[in-house]
Amino acid sequence: MKRLAHFDVSRRVDATPWRLIVQIGFGVACGLAMIALRSVIDVWAPSAGPFALMYPAVLLATLYGHWQAGVVAWGLSFTWAWYVVLPFAQSFEFANPADLPRVSLNAIAALIVLVFAETFRAAVEAGRKQSEAEIDRRAVLLAEMEHRTKNNFALVASLLEIQKRREQSETVRLAFEDAIGRVRTFAEAYSHLAAEQGEGAQVEMRPYLERLVERVGSAAFPPNVTLHYAFADVSMPRETAVAIGLFTNEALTNCAKYAFPEGRGGNVHLALDVLETGWKLSIRDDGSGTASNGESGSTSGIGSNLLGAFAQQARAHHAVRASETGFAVELVHNEDAD
Repeated sequence: MKRLAHFDVSRRVDATPWRLIVQIGFGVACGLAMIALRSVIDVWAPSAGPFALMYPAVLLATLYGHWQAGVVAWGLSFTWAWYVVLPFAQSFEFANPADLPRVSLNAIAALIVLVFAETFRAAVEAGRKQSEAEIDRRAVLLAEMEHRTKNNFALVASLLEIQKRREQSETVRLAFEDAIGRVRTFAEAYSHLAAEQGEGAQVEMRPYLERLVERVGSAAFPPNVTLHYAFADVSMPRETAVAIGLFTNEALTNCAKYAFPEGRGGNVHLALDVLETGWKLSIRDDGSGTASNGESGSTSGIGSNLLGAFAQQARAHHAVRASETGFAVELVHNEDAD
């Protein structure tokens, strides 16, 4: 019904003469449809309500073809009903002289319907254009905000880089390097999302995650580590998509740091699956797992806090499972739990 309310037969016609031709043609089509239906009714009820079907014909023609179509439908249906249906049939003469005021009243009433239908149609069209203008304005503001967010991330990363160069302690320098990497990860995620998805409110997750994984994989993993991924064709709100992208970034970064020490090779499997009640993102590797001597960023410290924050932003919960054969991270959203 919403699409029907905004339907306009001439909206996609740019040239004014052709637009008028389309509108007149639609008015003729509505009038002919009324005539065909009236002819069928005359088989059972001849001359009953001769002008009854004129009103819906005029209404529909005006709502979807502008007042030009309404006038054409009005003229065609009114003239035909007067000439064919109203006694005397096949004549403009009246069998009853009192029919003249009744016919005139029907003509005026149909014109009143046309005027109000055109007023309503114009109001709906104005509201649609205003809504589209507001959507465009907000899209521009959103793009500007994303641009500033990316620049702010870059500024923070630069400030941290300057501070890192002033530090003599290797431990502090490594901490700064880790912070800089995460800030740049956030900046890249927002920049990538804006470049790939533009101003849409929904994000197609498969191409978005595929490009994200390819970018992170080529930068963070050595050639002897292979990334396998399979993402469902599903769209999600921008806020959720950003959270999932940042969650994936963080999980892959932690995996690159801790899962394959000392040049060890292996595999990382990523999947986004649609469930009956939601969706699930899984990231698992066949790396060192619990045998690792390092501290896993997936289970403690800043890494764990970030994964939890991203899961909360995606309105999902995450779980980490470690074994001797690797690590597995899952992000699950259950709509029944909302």
